[in-house]
Amino acid sequence: MLPKQQFLFVTCQVGAEKAVKGEVRRRWPDFRAAFARPGFLTFKLPAGLGLPGDFDLESVFTRAWGFSLGKASGPDPETLARAAWELAGDRPCERIHAWERDRFEPGEHRFEPSITPAAVAAYAALRGTCPRPQALARGDHLAEQARPGDWVLDCILIDPGQWWVGWHRVGGLPSRRPGGLMHLELPPEAVSRAWLKMEEALRWSQLPISEGARCVEIGSAPGGASQALLARGLEVLGIDPAAMDPAVLAQPRFRHIRRRAAGVPRREFRKARWLTADMNVAPNYTLDVVESIVTHAEVNIRGLLLTLKLPEWTLAEHVPEYLERVRSWGYNTVLARQLQYNRREFCVAALQKPFRREH
Repeated sequence: MLPKQQFLFVTCQVGAEKAVKGEVRRRWPDFRAAFARPGFLTFKLPAGLGLPGDFDLESVFTRAWGFSLGKASGPDPETLARAAWELAGDRPCERIHAWERDRFEPGEHRFEPSITPAAVAAYAALRGTCPRPQALARGDHLAEQARPGDWVLDCILIDPGQWWVGWHRVGGLPSRRPGGLMHLELPPEAVSRAWLKMEEALRWSQLPISEGARCVEIGSAPGGASQALLARGLEVLGIDPAAMDPAVLAQPRFRHIRRRAAGVPRREFRKARWLTADMNVAPNYTLDVVESIVTHAEVNIRGLLLTLKLPEWTLAEHVPEYLERVRSWGYNTVLARQLQYNRREFCVAALQKPFRREH
């Protein structure tokens, strides 16, 4: 157990702050909101509360979190780095994570959450001023994933000349990367940024989708997500009343049904074992469509990747209900996370484990 902690830090998508506060209020009613900036929040913890270093906040809309050690201020990265190490004191540290809080919502001003040059400079300064460099993992660099159990010094760039310093122990997959951020580059042949969303969702969910598997994609146009699925060797059935990009239609393992999913005969889904959906509609509409497919007697879908839109942030309060509804269809493993490349939406991964309905 860690020594007594006073504050927790959280980073999230700009705009998702109220959603995070709502989750924390429901799950951890004794945590009190404190210092905040867009994309960055802190919470004061109850006195004497003991939490493990790999404590799970159980928040869909939180991208990264840890125990706060305080604020560092200074005119340059080296000064800030020395102040950060003073805050860290004699705590164990095997890795360094540095990242910048989001400045805009994803897509605004062409912004995409990423590790910025300023974060790289901060990381270099922290390594260069580390008082115990021998304790750092051999070959540690910013892009390398930490290992489960590693102790990590967190440095969040809040504003020019101001860092927030924290500490966590690596547990789940997002905690292995700085800020929970995944490094992806949109391929030049990608027809839309949906490629980023699908590729991140596949890596985050770690669904056991094997090469050659059949996947249904609802809301496939213009085809960026389909390209990510095809690149993994899947056979993809795209369902969308809108037109697909010719480059996707030319792929031999892709077939397009140009109509709404509600009007597609259920026999089209018989051989599919995986289903993804990303429709520009309210969450319950997407869930209605998916439920009508996966609960049909002739359909055996093993796993799902669903993107649920939030036309209003107030819908975030209903996330537990949405997840319970997915479980009611027979999926006993259900995960949810607002992914790095999501906009005002979040991703749900669901799996039947073991798959009891295989023929």
